[in-house]
Amino acid sequence: MSECTRADVCAAAIADAFADDGEIFASPMGLLPMLGVRLAKLTANPDLVISDGESLFLAGVPPLFAKADVVEGWIPFRRVFDVVANGPRHVMMGATQVDRHGNQNISAIGDFAKPTRQLLGSRGAPGNTVNNRTSYWVPRHSPRVFVERVDVVSGVGPARAREAGPAAARFNDIHRIVSNLGVFDVRGPDDTLRLLSVHPGVTVDEVLEASGCAIHVDADTATTREPTLEELVLIREVLDPKGLRFKEVPQ
Repeated sequence: MSECTRADVCAAAIADAFADDGEIFASPMGLLPMLGVRLAKLTANPDLVISDGESLFLAGVPPLFAKADVVEGWIPFRRVFDVVANGPRHVMMGATQVDRHGNQNISAIGDFAKPTRQLLGSRGAPGNTVNNRTSYWVPRHSPRVFVERVDVVSGVGPARAREAGPAAARFNDIHRIVSNLGVFDVRGPDDTLRLLSVHPGVTVDEVLEASGCAIHVDADTATTREPTLEELVLIREVLDPKGLRFKEVPQ
């Protein structure tokens, strides 16, 4: 089998973020998150509950964007909010900005009164981050994404959740941030960004230089694991035979 690519490593890192969740609704937003979640269900966490991203719970694990062959339930949009409020869910969202305290922005860039760029809006980010385990996927790690302070707080990090009170902080769980350079959490000093691992071929200095905020680095930073042979077969021959993952991570 050909050499492992960065996209393959990112898929496995995302799968690892869901590996210990048990029976929980996995809500991946985006191509690589969807690939990683399906890889996790086929390997480390077969109890994951997955959907087609629209209205169906899936019993099988089809390739990316393929029609579901086995359906086990119905989850129209209005029912998603019941799951969000109830809590048994792990969502992996995108992030236009993430700051050193784990706050996320998908709303706007610039001064809130007169932004230079209008984005998605907060969408489900506030509810996700106060009710559900939340992770982020960043396909292009840069100083414009990893910032000292987000322009607009869409998703709430642990410090802001505590400031907002027990209702916001009780279930706040910013679990993982996976980028095309490494894997992070928010368990650095004072609940700040911490580098957990760098992807193969990436150095710690490269991650720090590509970041616009301070990131805590432990004395021994791990290297993100490469997918096993089984995982590579699943990624390349079962889940993404068309190579769609390279649209997000071209290496």
